[in-house]
Amino acid sequence: MRIAVMGAGSIGTIVGAYLSAQGLDVDLITRNRAQVEALNQFGARITGATEWTVPVRALTPDQMKGTYDLVLFFTKQGQNHEVLKHLLGYLGPQSIVCSLQNGIPEADIAAIVGPERVIGGSIEFGATGTLPGVSRLTTSLEHLKQYAFQIGELNGQITDRIHVVQSILAHVGGTHISQNLVGTKWSKLWLNVTFGGLSAALGATFGEVIDNDVALRSAVFLSNETLKVGHACSVQFAPLFRFDVESCEIYQTKDVIPYMEMLRRVISPGRAVKSSILQDLEKNRPTEISYINGVITRLGKEKGIPTPFNHLVVKLVRQAEKTHSLPTFSRNLRFFKELLTQESF
Repeated sequence: MRIAVMGAGSIGTIVGAYLSAQGLDVDLITRNRAQVEALNQFGARITGATEWTVPVRALTPDQMKGTYDLVLFFTKQGQNHEVLKHLLGYLGPQSIVCSLQNGIPEADIAAIVGPERVIGGSIEFGATGTLPGVSRLTTSLEHLKQYAFQIGELNGQITDRIHVVQSILAHVGGTHISQNLVGTKWSKLWLNVTFGGLSAALGATFGEVIDNDVALRSAVFLSNETLKVGHACSVQFAPLFRFDVESCEIYQTKDVIPYMEMLRRVISPGRAVKSSILQDLEKNRPTEISYINGVITRLGKEKGIPTPFNHLVVKLVRQAEKTHSLPTFSRNLRFFKELLTQESF
């Protein structure tokens, strides 16, 4: 089986490294030429929760040849139309495109490559690209072994091919099959909105967020907005690393404190994680904020559900993009503190 890791950034590099170490036929593909050169010359180097290096084969998109049986799709959503149109030339009738992007892009991907080719999934571990060819695993190795991915067919069926993809991704870490793909993707969106967006807006790791009471309290409200919007869209949230995401919806003020402790406990294994949105800000690249917190503000408006915390996150991240600056924790925290004084039930 020929496998393409489309989008060999921080996560894609780790995935490509684990699959290559098993002797699988894998191409790591990225437009970043410095990344390609480093991967080919020195191998994929994984640091952080584990330390090792493995030889890999890396390509730029213009170097792709032949047909891929499985494409693990990690690129940024803003590039989807261009990348998927290019990818069509390398897909056969039975090729599988496994979307592992943030947000809920499966319908748009299916519209380009065909729904019969698409399965969806969510990534449940974190990584940070540090240098070309080097990716830091920011989630504990124990967590990776248990909860790396959830994947599923768009229609929720259990098929032979979903088991094949599961067996491949299991070389990276724990891979679970979901029969509720929409709920699975929304639960990952919940995580990205609640802690990814806040990480970016404050310029902080997940650990720095959960260590600060104002930030963590804000996370509870970001979580609540996401759950209320999802439920208004008839979403049944799936468990995320066996955590009942739906249990975090707020109905009265006394719920906030216990939910803070609940989120602190759930997020602790990923203390070192720095959101991909913040990593993009640090590299002065466009972010995916529109596809993460921006989804909640847009759908909230459509459903008549206030989303002030998500609105603030989007505002602060877009401001950082526009000014080519990095968010400052102490400065931006005060905006959340002010917003918290206005919340009531």
